[in-house]
Amino acid sequence: MSSAELPEAGEIDVESVAETVDAVEELAQGDPWGGTTPGRVLIALDIDGTVILEDESMSPGVVEAVADAVAAGHEVMLSTGRSWASTEPILKRLDIAPDFVVCANGAAILRRVDAQTREYALHHTEQFDAHEVLTLLREHLPDAHYMVELPDGHRLYTDYVDDWNLGSADRVPFEQLAADPVSRVVVISPENTNGEFLELVQRIGLNEVSYAVGWTAWLDIAPQGVDKGTALEMVRTELGFDPAHVLVIGDGRNDIGMFEWAVRNGGRAIAMGQSPDEVRAAANGSTHSVHEGGVAAALRAL
Repeated sequence: MSSAELPEAGEIDVESVAETVDAVEELAQGDPWGGTTPGRVLIALDIDGTVILEDESMSPGVVEAVADAVAAGHEVMLSTGRSWASTEPILKRLDIAPDFVVCANGAAILRRVDAQTREYALHHTEQFDAHEVLTLLREHLPDAHYMVELPDGHRLYTDYVDDWNLGSADRVPFEQLAADPVSRVVVISPENTNGEFLELVQRIGLNEVSYAVGWTAWLDIAPQGVDKGTALEMVRTELGFDPAHVLVIGDGRNDIGMFEWAVRNGGRAIAMGQSPDEVRAAANGSTHSVHEGGVAAALRAL
């Protein structure tokens, strides 16, 4: 095809044949499917840094690529650290209504009630007593901002943070955060870096809980053994997908659980181009960055 026959470029740069070949070869490295995509794949996408950019705009080409994947018969869903309230708008922007949505880094699973209205109901939730971990963290991070998410999705917080979607949340004294069991604890300490967060976690020990440090200075704590991978295994079982017929795409440390789950079962785990080294190490493939339309490139390679 000559350049004159190509469609008019929008937000996506048209790549050369050589660049496209390189991208597909990179995606195919360690491909457990042997270069042949199964007829129907369970595709789970992270949101922040994967589907959307920092300014909440969509990654180039992602809406069209998701539509093509759905039209081809694949099940495309979201697997995110976000709450349901901040995940629902992304479903609408992608124009999808999957059977399930994984929120709160695996601590909450929503199931579709009505495809036409995109109505969802809480299908499964995890919870734990956060009193001990909150007390321990506050001893070391007295000036941090704390938020908890309750099993029903309601949020309680100590100090406002823009990224926490606190429109319908309640501000409470620190002591009230652990009054009831919670599904997750989120901590932001503006003075600390990712490395300092990791060092703190290793130094104080967070027993009986799982944690993930975000690509910003963000510590997310869930019940022990719960992550996106454990939730996706429940979804996979409910939908009857072959364990190997899964594709997950993400960029952060909270995606490592679902990467390891996919790889362990013979599926594909694709790291976004801007992912930290430890995230890339857990994947068995990679794609472009979110700014370069990495999800669109990965889905086009199916």
